[in-house]
Amino acid sequence: MIKLVTLLSRRPDLSVEEFIERYETGHRLLGEKYLRKHACRYVRRFCRPAPGPLFDGASPPPCDVVMEIWFPDREAYDATMETLADPAVAAEIAEDEERLFDRSRTTSFVVEEYESMIARYDHA
Repeated sequence: MIKLVTLLSRRPDLSVEEFIERYETGHRLLGEKYLRKHACRYVRRFCRPAPGPLFDGASPPPCDVVMEIWFPDREAYDATMETLADPAVAAEIAEDEERLFDRSRTTSFVVEEYESMIARYDHA
């Protein structure tokens, strides 16, 4: 399994609510159009300041959404990247991104996951 993670920030003229609405009713559909052939998962995790005693609750997160795209293997990843590199596809996506994101802040990377299975702690 390969997971591509992209950190995306909204344009400053969009509120958080406007950003989420536009992403989920528009840009998400464009993503699904080009990802459905090879990707097995497409997730958007919208970020909010962390409340609680360890965090001040006022510091903004470094991005507005963490986007994850999961691929079953390298071949599926490569096929998707080839599709996204097509000039017509790239132009369509870039045009839509300009209406939604501060593209100067976008960063992407592939991650390797190591998961710990943690049993629930009983306070009794």
